[in-house]
Amino acid sequence: MTLTFPETYVDILPEVSAFLEQEHRLYIGGRWAPARSGQTFETLDPSTGKPLARISSAQSEDVDLAVSAARRTFDSGAWHHNLTPSDRSRLIWRLAELIDAHAPVLAQLDSLDNGKPVGKALKSDVPLSAEHFRYYAGWPTKIEGATIPVSTPGMLNYTVREPVGVCGLIVPWNYPLLMAAWKIAPALAAGNCIILKPAEQTPLSALYLARLFEEAGFPPGVFNVLTGFGETAGAALVEHPAVDKIGFTGSVGVAKTIVRSSAASLKRVSLELGGKSPNIVFADADLEQAVVGATWAIFGNNGQSCTAGSRLYIQRGVFDQVLEGVADETAKIRVGMGMSAHQPDLGPVVSQEQLETVMGYIHDGRGSGAETVIGGQRMGGALADGYFIEPTIFVRVQDRMKIAEEEIFGPVVCAMPFDDPAEVLQRANETPFGLAAGLWTRDLSTAHRFAARLQVGTVWINTWGDTDAASPFGGYKQSGHGREMGKDGIDLYSEVKSVWIRLG
Repeated sequence: MTLTFPETYVDILPEVSAFLEQEHRLYIGGRWAPARSGQTFETLDPSTGKPLARISSAQSEDVDLAVSAARRTFDSGAWHHNLTPSDRSRLIWRLAELIDAHAPVLAQLDSLDNGKPVGKALKSDVPLSAEHFRYYAGWPTKIEGATIPVSTPGMLNYTVREPVGVCGLIVPWNYPLLMAAWKIAPALAAGNCIILKPAEQTPLSALYLARLFEEAGFPPGVFNVLTGFGETAGAALVEHPAVDKIGFTGSVGVAKTIVRSSAASLKRVSLELGGKSPNIVFADADLEQAVVGATWAIFGNNGQSCTAGSRLYIQRGVFDQVLEGVADETAKIRVGMGMSAHQPDLGPVVSQEQLETVMGYIHDGRGSGAETVIGGQRMGGALADGYFIEPTIFVRVQDRMKIAEEEIFGPVVCAMPFDDPAEVLQRANETPFGLAAGLWTRDLSTAHRFAARLQVGTVWINTWGDTDAASPFGGYKQSGHGREMGKDGIDLYSEVKSVWIRLG
């Protein structure tokens, strides 16, 4: 495949060019191999719609091979028994160092594959991924059990925490490297063997990560990568009886299919799903701060974030002022090709399918009586071949409109007024989702009261979007179950065993 890029792109690194031009195989048991069927697919640059690379498409027989490789390694103890906890810590730390060392390459791969601005990938996604591995590198030496003071005479009872086994990790396309790191790092630290299934839209950084696992010196079979489609590779991974756990981030619809499919073997499943996050601005807030925060709560990563602040509730007395401020901030946003040397703020949405989905919601909103203050069109001109959508603000939105109820996963926000705190709290919670929420206020009483009563896994007060490897993340209701990051991430990928010993 001969690749050509627009003249406006930053210089493609030689290592990136060489990587794109090679044959992209599956990584199974420490070896690279084509799919047994020979099937492949193209991954596209969403900024131009042109092919980037041809990728092996895993089928059920490839899943069998990967599961067997991971199972052999796990059962042999090559990772969780034969290596000491400090040995495992050093390998995970080494992986973090390699991610840092190859950060420019990984940033360009994610930018080309996902469309996000390369500068943002280099400044945020890649270093946060390395930091995630670095945080969990500290855990293998700290996974402890407990001695239980049981009431049975002459008995000693203690617990140990052990790895689950073979974990199938299915990650989305919005943060390709970072979402993989969120799952891989705690699973490794807990002693598991892993099969990673990246999204078919964004497989490149996962394949490059496998190279770094090799370079770091992980035992073969600890980490495996299956590229392909959810309906084939993903489904076979979920259904496989020798897979002990599935960790999934993605849509509610796919999650329901995963839960049904996993029932046959009753495997453990953790889910981090979508959201329709309320972002509430009170009249007493620092409005200048709230305007900037509300703008990037929705338009950060082009709205392609499960925590996007897509329902913007503004107290009526300051509604016009805040709306005008958010519209002014939105008008300043520079949209462009992710790899552009002009360093845009936003790139395209990830695919033609996502473009059609988001534009469908915009058309539905207008048809339902909502009005756009700004945006609402597919972008043309030099961006016509890519999947670009103008950042869009809707007003005159009713809570039961489709655009206010369903996750759009694109650069679209619904701005709605409210009158009193009790009203907006009820409206904020009237959703099947419960991933995140935010509020902007100077009143500590309001802040703490809402933090207690919002039915979500994360509440941000006078900020938006902060995460840390040490702090748990996950959702209520249909936003999933289980918590990633922090100690909860270790719990998610481990089992507790109780041991009883009769003394004397």
